Amino acid sequence: MSAPVNESGFPKNITATGAVSTGPCQLIGFYVNSTAAGTLVLRDGGASGTVLCGTITPAIGFHRWPANIGSSLHATVGGTIDVTFFFASGN
Repeated sequence: MSAPVNESGFPKNITATGAVSTGPCQLIGFYVNSTAAGTLVLRDGGASGTVLCGTITPAIGFHRWPANIGSSLHATVGGTIDVTFFFASGN
């Protein structure tokens, strides 16, 4: 019998470009609270780190985006967006 899966994590709300986590983490996903042509580019390793995706133009609502982040998670924000990321610390 396997243990149940726990998909919970720390929330981090951002409205401007910046760090989501300052260390390794497991990204569960993000919830877009509001947006007006807002975009996201996610990176591993800070503002000049490895790009994890192209430019995302998300709709309002939850977006499952499971990823193992080796260094730190950084989000570059374009336009206007209010987004909450959910992640578990460590790898």
